[in-house]
Amino acid sequence: MNSRTAMPNQLIFIAKLLVLSALLSAAIKYILPSVPLPATTANALILVLSPTLIIAIALFWRFQTKTNLT
Repeated sequence: MNSRTAMPNQLIFIAKLLVLSALLSAAIKYILPSVPLPATTANALILVLSPTLIIAIALFWRFQTKTNLT
């Protein structure tokens, strides 16, 4: 893969990550307040860390597929 095709692929991937992050943020802000969850420390940690964990899994998955191709 040369550098001309790698740059658009990376930009598309970054754009997808930004859209996914925005959707997760919007879901947390607008949808989750209507869900009756008890205010516990565990629930707060899950809600705060889940977007970061999901993005980390997506990046790791992307890294694994990219290293398997080379």
